[in-house]
Amino acid sequence: MFTLQHLANNKPYLSPAAMAELSLNSTLQELLLYDLTIESSQLGKEVAKALEANPLLPGFIVLEKGQLLGMISRRRFLECISRPYGLEIFMKRPIKSLYSLALTDTLVFPSNMLIVESAKKCLQRPPELVDEPIVVEIEPQVYRLLDIHQLLVAQSQIHELATKVINEQTKSQMLQTEKMASLGQMVAGIAHEILNPVNFIAGNLEYLANYSQDLIDLIAAYETEVNYVPETVNNLREEIEIDFLKDDMQQIVSSMRLGTERLVKIVNSLRNFSHIGDGQQKPIDIHECLESTLLILHNRIKYSIELVKDYGKLPPVSCYSGQLSQVFVNIIGNAVDALMEKVLVAPKTWKAQIRVSTEIVEAEGKKWAKVRIGDNGPGIPGEIQGRIFETFFTTKPVGKGTGLGLAISHQIVTENHQGKLNVRSQSNKLEDFSANINTEFEIMLPLFTAC
Repeated sequence: MFTLQHLANNKPYLSPAAMAELSLNSTLQELLLYDLTIESSQLGKEVAKALEANPLLPGFIVLEKGQLLGMISRRRFLECISRPYGLEIFMKRPIKSLYSLALTDTLVFPSNMLIVESAKKCLQRPPELVDEPIVVEIEPQVYRLLDIHQLLVAQSQIHELATKVINEQTKSQMLQTEKMASLGQMVAGIAHEILNPVNFIAGNLEYLANYSQDLIDLIAAYETEVNYVPETVNNLREEIEIDFLKDDMQQIVSSMRLGTERLVKIVNSLRNFSHIGDGQQKPIDIHECLESTLLILHNRIKYSIELVKDYGKLPPVSCYSGQLSQVFVNIIGNAVDALMEKVLVAPKTWKAQIRVSTEIVEAEGKKWAKVRIGDNGPGIPGEIQGRIFETFFTTKPVGKGTGLGLAISHQIVTENHQGKLNVRSQSNKLEDFSANINTEFEIMLPLFTAC
């Protein structure tokens, strides 16, 4: 016996409400599926009655002893019975005889197949089969029929949704790019303004050190040559602790020199980072770029994270220094965030660690400068590793991450520098406090050619 279920409520197309619920990941099971299955031994007239009673049916599924034999569309069925003597031949015979004549390739898709993928495969069929319905297997040995027109309407709706999402992503990325460019200009301006007085201080520290030493030498000469020292001078010497003052003055000048040198390095690092919009590539020292990035992030790293550096010998690499600095900041910043999450529950014996290494490697017939940045944090779950470079994808709480950092980094490395950005990670529980590197990003930049 054939079965005919839920046909009274079926409609030929998706309603606007149903269409609004579709997403880029919608599957066939979200569409309206028709249920008309018959055994191959049933007579053709029984099928004709079912099709006549339900004009929306796109066809029917043919089973043989409960196993799927195939599908006959309404159009094929009507073509067969419209032939000379078709009614006499097929109406009183088992439907299997008609199926043998109308035999076509039947597409069988699982119900969890994406609508977009299904539509693509359907349109790849020969022109004479492009309108044929699709068999959808909703569970083992349970089949339903899908109207191709309904599939294409749904696919069109998803295409519109995808276009809207892409436009929103493009707009957001443009805003982010403009924001980064404005930030770069602002940082460059601030760094320039800071650098002027810092250079003034740094340039005069040497004179201050020399002058202070001259004054100390002069005082020592007076102490040696003058036999009588007035009591008021002795009292003043004791009050200002002249011996301590002479020793401490040189230490103060030395500390000021070190602090000024560090401040100059920080300002220069900010200036390098602000060159995000550089119009052309320039040969840069990758190690200097890394050191500038680590200096910018030093305040986040210095207290609770061990930094291990293993630099190999690298030649200058032609790159956009500001963009490359942004890649390093994004990747190392994410590593710090992951480690801070683990530090909260870690025992005192465990030490958070970031490792940065560089080397020259050969691959694909050319040489590359490889930069590896790894951490012993909780790792990246395998199910999301394939999505971490997607625009707006983030695992961070709302308000903490935009989901643009790694997407922009991937674009900078692969598109702007013709390089490669790979990731290897094993997801570990927060309670696993081994010292192993669990996540490692690998940045590869081509050598001896423009990046």
